[in-house]
Amino acid sequence: MSTTSSTRGAMLRFSIMAKLAGVMSLLLWFVYLPIKHLTDNASWHSGVIWIALVHGFIYPVYVLAAFHYCLKMRKSLTTTIFYILAGTLPVASFIADRRAIAEYRKPLD
Repeated sequence: MSTTSSTRGAMLRFSIMAKLAGVMSLLLWFVYLPIKHLTDNASWHSGVIWIALVHGFIYPVYVLAAFHYCLKMRKSLTTTIFYILAGTLPVASFIADRRAIAEYRKPLD
């Protein structure tokens, strides 16, 4: 793989956004949603609404970072879709990040 500065930058942006999207997805699925749907306490719900808001802003930036990374690394459409959808599941973005880092560091054959 090419290790130009633009490719390195795309990899760094994707890695950062994958970690942020993963953390926010975990918080959304395992903190915000249970509090919202299992409790009737409005003050608890208003105390964690920021999780949904931050996730809503981070995910589109993650999608752009994933698309840019896949474009720079010349990934197939299927792989690009996998990387984009990985931000929707709590642990998948961490897996996608590890996979991307391993592929990026793999020496040229």
